[in-house]
Amino acid sequence: MIATTAGVLLVAGALAATQLPRRDDAVPAAVPPAAARPAALATVEMRDVADVYAADAVIEAVRAATVSAQISGNVTRYFVDAGDRVKRGQVLVRIDPRETDAQVAGGAAAVAQAQAQLAQAKLNYDRTAKLLEDKFVSRAALDKADADLKSAQAALQMADANATQATTARSFAEVRSPMDGVVTRRLAELGELAAPGKPLIEVHDPAALRAVASVPQFVLPRIANARTAEIVLPLLGATLQATRVTVLPAADARLLSTQVRADLPANLPPGAVPGTAAKVLLPTGTVRRLVMPADAVLRRGELTAAYVVGIDGRSQLRQIRVGEPSSVGLVEVLAGLDAGERVELGRAVAAR
Repeated sequence: MIATTAGVLLVAGALAATQLPRRDDAVPAAVPPAAARPAALATVEMRDVADVYAADAVIEAVRAATVSAQISGNVTRYFVDAGDRVKRGQVLVRIDPRETDAQVAGGAAAVAQAQAQLAQAKLNYDRTAKLLEDKFVSRAALDKADADLKSAQAALQMADANATQATTARSFAEVRSPMDGVVTRRLAELGELAAPGKPLIEVHDPAALRAVASVPQFVLPRIANARTAEIVLPLLGATLQATRVTVLPAADARLLSTQVRADLPANLPPGAVPGTAAKVLLPTGTVRRLVMPADAVLRRGELTAAYVVGIDGRSQLRQIRVGEPSSVGLVEVLAGLDAGERVELGRAVAAR
């Protein structure tokens, strides 16, 4: 009885198995993920590329001014602070004007006195001339009156000049901006004594910046006719094309170097301000180097690597050493790769 029941169960199981759908028919094939799809590849190769000299540089303003005091007095008020935008002619600092106000008042009084003396001298001259016609005075008296009149006229001119000088000095109590720009920093504080020639505030125009580099004299023959250059801002991760390159026609005898100025374009990234560290890449000709696309370089902290595809088609992460990138999207391979090897593109971007 038990054997018969077991046989029936085996037959039923076999029939049920023939009616179930196969696993391949029930579940469609899964689409491979994006990471498993074939990656774009590039070949490491020797190529003629532009050779450049990388010079350390610092960003500075083309138009900058250090505004100084022109009169003596205590600083009574600052109208702006570092980072504020200013217009040409805008008041920046005010100096105590009491001394200059007294000079203006004294100049006005001197002018009034000179005018009175001139009027008196003119009346005396006219009176003396009338008396000479009537033969009551000598010719010498008229000459004396004429000299007094001319002296009074000269005194009035001197008083006018002194009054104008006092008024001009009074205007120096308000220190104004010489240009449109941004306040770089304040060089004096409230209550400090301002004196002629003492710096009070710095202003620069942020719309006109340049990178200034010092180049050794042995490089000069190769860059003397340079008309273009790249400006790399490593702290900002930006590379810009210089609008103008100027090699100064003078050398520093102490450092044996020459200054090179590379003007920056108008579209600057945030943070590009005077004092920012930079590198100026000056073209010096062409050279044959081992290069690869910069998109294939993976940077993680101190690690610089690339995904290298072997003969079997598998990719492997390999540490490499590279040089400076170029404007055409290539980077020099210094170590870790050989010509003819293939690397994956886009992995550095996808890993971010």
